[in-house]
Amino acid sequence: MNDGVNGVALAVFIFFFVLVTAMGFLAARWRRAENEQSLDEWGLGGRSFGTWITWFLLGGDLYTAYTFVAVPAAVYAAGASGFFAVPYTILVYPLIFTFLPRLWSVSHKHGYVTTSDFVRGRFGSKGLSLAVAVTGILATMPYIALQLVGIQAVLDVMGVGGGEDTNWFVKDLPLLIAFGVLAAYTYSSGLRAPALIAFVKDTLIYIVIAVAIIYIPIELGGFDDIFASANDKFTEAGKGGLVPDATGQWTYATLALGSALALFMYPHSITATLSSRSREVIRRNTTILPLYSLMLGLLALLGFMAIAAGVKVDNGQLAIPQLFENMFPDWFAGVAFAAIGIGALVPAAIMSIAAANLFTRNIYKDFIKPDATPAQETKVSKLVSLLVKVGALVFVLGMDKTVAINFQLLGGIWILQTFPALVGGLFTRWFHRWALLAGWAVGMVYGTVAAYGVASPTQKHFGGSSKEIPGIGEIGYIGLTAFVLNVLVTVVLTVVLRAVKAPEGVDETKPGDYTADSGDPGVQVELPPATAGTSH
Repeated sequence: MNDGVNGVALAVFIFFFVLVTAMGFLAARWRRAENEQSLDEWGLGGRSFGTWITWFLLGGDLYTAYTFVAVPAAVYAAGASGFFAVPYTILVYPLIFTFLPRLWSVSHKHGYVTTSDFVRGRFGSKGLSLAVAVTGILATMPYIALQLVGIQAVLDVMGVGGGEDTNWFVKDLPLLIAFGVLAAYTYSSGLRAPALIAFVKDTLIYIVIAVAIIYIPIELGGFDDIFASANDKFTEAGKGGLVPDATGQWTYATLALGSALALFMYPHSITATLSSRSREVIRRNTTILPLYSLMLGLLALLGFMAIAAGVKVDNGQLAIPQLFENMFPDWFAGVAFAAIGIGALVPAAIMSIAAANLFTRNIYKDFIKPDATPAQETKVSKLVSLLVKVGALVFVLGMDKTVAINFQLLGGIWILQTFPALVGGLFTRWFHRWALLAGWAVGMVYGTVAAYGVASPTQKHFGGSSKEIPGIGEIGYIGLTAFVLNVLVTVVLTVVLRAVKAPEGVDETKPGDYTADSGDPGVQVELPPATAGTSH
């Protein structure tokens, strides 16, 4: 770790940070609509993005600074088991090919902005919609916090902010500045800001990984030496070498599958999806997004390189920034740090917008002010997006970083419990709304209680996301176990409730809504009269 500030790296970092800040504010004028006072415009970019903008936006949304830091950090700490992120991103794209186009079509037809909008419309249940909205907000908050953790890790390695004995305000001032800039341009430009910045972010990440995967192995003597060093480390640690033994296979497989099911349940993933201009854009994106999985596999190898390079850190999240600091010339280390920093700004902006949209449409409008105008919705969403980011900042500054990481793992368990209502609802109306709500509650309670009982060397509770699977005896992902319980309860109660003819609620959708495209005759977004004429 640097004893002082790496001036050259910091200068390069600041250059790119200023560049994307300017782009963030200028984005307010990009594709400007006649009527900007609607969530369609501020929160979904006018539903106007084409294939490549959507691709960069989804990539910027899903492959975050936390991904850049945490995936290789997991490999650095645990070996090949840290590669679980690679198969789950491969599994997820065929899965979303089946349901995302249907969600886009019905949302476009009815003007849905959030997944909770769809759930309310499909099942006629504000209670179920509220459950999905609250889950989405709770799962998103620690995710935003982890983006700020990514920025803080880069600043620490560059030596910015002083040491542990430095006054807290001086130490955290750079992070506060980054937060302030993020909050300002998100408030001003909405989803257009991260959509525009995503081009810079992804270009930098691809350049850094391409250079790292060639340059660092050359400096370290080749991949043979890298893998040998990593194997020696894990053998000495009693982990059996690079590849985990049979006892870890259930954990690996269930974590990969559960993560694949959960990824596109997150509100920010859906926000980026609904911003596209046509159903075909979504279908094309599901075929080209796997390019990011190739990048992710190469990125994970950096964990082994950090071992071979002799990187020693107390906090595993610093391993990759420290590797860049040690191996790259100062100017290129600055480029790498900028890639991580910007890789935090883009998803943090989208996540805060998605959480704000959920609050505005499914809590404020549904329960507080049903007659809210589009302009009032937009104003509330802007303010809530600021509050969400403030909450994430307080979380980062006031708690240990491992707590943020573990709460993000808990968020993954929670968000998976919305899968039956969302994906099930896209294909069938058979599930009863009360059964879905009960299944969600069982999954949430079991997942939370099970995670609470998991200890780690540094934490008594919420120390991980894997535990023994009831009835099987293998260690597996808690979220997937909770999901199975959720589905079982939902199916059984649906049979019972249908037998007693419990009221089912009104379905405002029609079969044709799920395959409609923007170019189909008669397909129009159903909006309040005040927003008529808004560009879509």
